[in-house]
Amino acid sequence: MKAPLAPVLAALLGLAGVLAPAVPAAAAGIDDSGKALAKIDDSWSESSVRRDVDLLASFYADDAVVYPPSDVMFSGRPAARKYWAAAFADPTYALTWKTLSASISKSGDLGFTAGTYAESYKGTDGKMVRNTGKYVAVWTKDKDGAWKCIHDIWNADK
Repeated sequence: MKAPLAPVLAALLGLAGVLAPAVPAAAAGIDDSGKALAKIDDSWSESSVRRDVDLLASFYADDAVVYPPSDVMFSGRPAARKYWAAAFADPTYALTWKTLSASISKSGDLGFTAGTYAESYKGTDGKMVRNTGKYVAVWTKDKDGAWKCIHDIWNADK
């Protein structure tokens, strides 16, 4: 069942309002509060380079929502894992990303990372396809205090 998009957009706009005071120059880089979160995001990217689907999925919250480009939303860690397992079933598929911005709210329980990604895979014509794009991940702490991605959205530059 598809969730209505309006509540998701409202939540993301609300998040922008919450984080805006804590992020004086998010586009300029990683502020002091976001350094630990950026390190987690970099470890997450490394799990992709290693093609470790279980480790990659472990960075998601139990109720995470994944918004792949030109696809439906996937809700929950198992659905996110299934999405990535299908991508990595293609032995030519590769994905990496680099955190360029990160910050944590003043309350310390919500944060974001944003940056760029590169992916490649062999197309149906046998030629390698290379895409670059940008992403935003929204993070929250789980009951044990570990940062988990609650919203993960990305789209290609072209």
